[in-house]
Amino acid sequence: MLHGFTGKVLHVDLSQHKLEIEEPTEDFYRHYAGGSLMGLYYLWKNTPPGADPLSPENTLTFATSAPTGLPVSGQSRCTATCKSPSSGGAADSQAGGFWPAELKYAGFDAIVIKGASAKPVYLWIKDGQAELRDAAHLWGKATLDVDETIKAELGDKKIEIAQIGLAGEKLANFAAVMNMSNRAWGRTGVGAVMGSKNLKAIAVRGTGKVNPANKKGITALHKQGAKELPGSDMEAFGKYGTADTVMANQGGGGLPTRNWDAGFFESAEAISGERLYDELLRGAEAGRQDKDGRDTCYACIIRCKRVVESEWRNNKLIPEYGGPEYETIATFGSYCGISDLHAVTYANQLCNEYGVDTISCGATLSWAMECFENEVINIEDTEGIELRYGNAEAMIAMLEKTLKREGFGDILAEGSRKAADRLGRGHEYLLTVKGQELPAHMPQVKRSLALIYAVNPFGADHQSSEHDPLYSPKAYESTYHRFLSQIGLDKPQPSKVLNAEKVEFALKSQYNYSAMDTISICQFVYGPGWQLYGPQDITDLYAAATGWDVTVEDIQEIGRRRLNLMRAYNAREGLTRDQDMLPKKLFHKALTGGRSDGIVLDEAELQAGLDMYFEQAGWDVATGVPTRATLEDVGLAWKWPDDLGL
Repeated sequence: MLHGFTGKVLHVDLSQHKLEIEEPTEDFYRHYAGGSLMGLYYLWKNTPPGADPLSPENTLTFATSAPTGLPVSGQSRCTATCKSPSSGGAADSQAGGFWPAELKYAGFDAIVIKGASAKPVYLWIKDGQAELRDAAHLWGKATLDVDETIKAELGDKKIEIAQIGLAGEKLANFAAVMNMSNRAWGRTGVGAVMGSKNLKAIAVRGTGKVNPANKKGITALHKQGAKELPGSDMEAFGKYGTADTVMANQGGGGLPTRNWDAGFFESAEAISGERLYDELLRGAEAGRQDKDGRDTCYACIIRCKRVVESEWRNNKLIPEYGGPEYETIATFGSYCGISDLHAVTYANQLCNEYGVDTISCGATLSWAMECFENEVINIEDTEGIELRYGNAEAMIAMLEKTLKREGFGDILAEGSRKAADRLGRGHEYLLTVKGQELPAHMPQVKRSLALIYAVNPFGADHQSSEHDPLYSPKAYESTYHRFLSQIGLDKPQPSKVLNAEKVEFALKSQYNYSAMDTISICQFVYGPGWQLYGPQDITDLYAAATGWDVTVEDIQEIGRRRLNLMRAYNAREGLTRDQDMLPKKLFHKALTGGRSDGIVLDEAELQAGLDMYFEQAGWDVATGVPTRATLEDVGLAWKWPDDLGL
């Protein structure tokens, strides 16, 4: 008997309006595990080499895993995969909320979508049954309106809805897929792919249950988390959310400011997590933020999601659209030199209403601001908007144009790299890897992050490995050795070095994060560093869910398999070591102010780090492509050599 999984995958052919149910074997589940790895399997199988990411040939998958829907913190996650419109390689994005658990209760582990509908539709799934319904009346509606309309139409307020907003309909390069109107499959342009298929939404409702092999084991893990939460780093994380890291990054000289000219923002405190908690969280005036100002994902005790209620320039901040995370505060705040937290929060609301990735969207605006400041673009280009650092009104005005694809905003909706290509200028100010804008953690002060940003298959990403400060000698010895040592990391190094041991730290923690994206658990709850649970707990969770005899090493191997399959897919699509480079600005322009003043990255150091990384990963050093021996070792020999074109 299969435990944890439902044993069913729904296949949707939108071109034919055809639905089929696959029942994979237990061996398939053991090998591909769920989440990202399972999605990559279907992407490779169903999408022909060289396919246009916005064509019907692209395959979009939403996949959960065995722990999804169980009563333990951090399990309600789902990974979306497809071919990225940003890079042309593999796209991968995770989201939480209640939708992932509801999909499992509705009877499916994954949804595999191919083709494109001739007219707008939405997918309705309930208790093992699925149908495509007309969505013409939903097209053009904001995310919250769509939520309310579908629930009323189907007569059930407990329905969970994953959907694109207007940005996805208009194929904005950084369009997201939203659920609960505030949780996002945000990165890599998955919303544009869903929009290209004329699929407006996926509504799910289930009354089933997830059947773990060891219920007592799941209960024990839940109780362990509840016991360890008080007084831990995660308690503060729950209180202030990811915004808690604004001042920590500021203190280390790693808060990106004015399109990364600096790692220090003189007004950081004004956009801090503490300020957000005290002033904007729902119930702040009555001192009841803990009751009303924090939301959670299914069965999670940490409750890190912000719920805000205020206004900016007579624009109401609507609680249902949630509050900003750290990345959003940085990209619309310090990236743009803006200290008005209400404006930043309103920008977050607009992004959730229209359905876009706040990181790429905010970073694209900051790129445009640097272009404006340096007269690469002018007031005629921006149609009268004085797009300067610190100008909150201009930021919001241009954001609205971008979300609606109006005027100059139509260019910015392509993302900064494609916008620069379209304009034929501004390339020297770009901060992208493989077409994806950098998130708000600075490799100048975290050297292994420089390496991960460069090699990560879908572009720069801050949630694909652990960060250097946790492996510094003082932090390691005092706190983080407990989890990091479980994956063989026991030789701590300073944050600003990139030696062989630091490369090993990057790679092994990358395997662990890769496994979490496959097993579909929250990286803010599980992980090898500061989180509530560690690698052994991940192993215990997966074993309790499935009944399989697994070790920490087995979990790491799942992550290794996923990373190799993603890298092999990229090689098939023509992405090799040539694309594993950081933006030129990081090598040529020293930071100013704060603890990182004067720092600039060294290209020779990065190239040496890449050599070490590829060697340790078992990939060809010259190309960065997994070798045949490595693919055979991780059970992917069927991907070599013909499919890679090598």
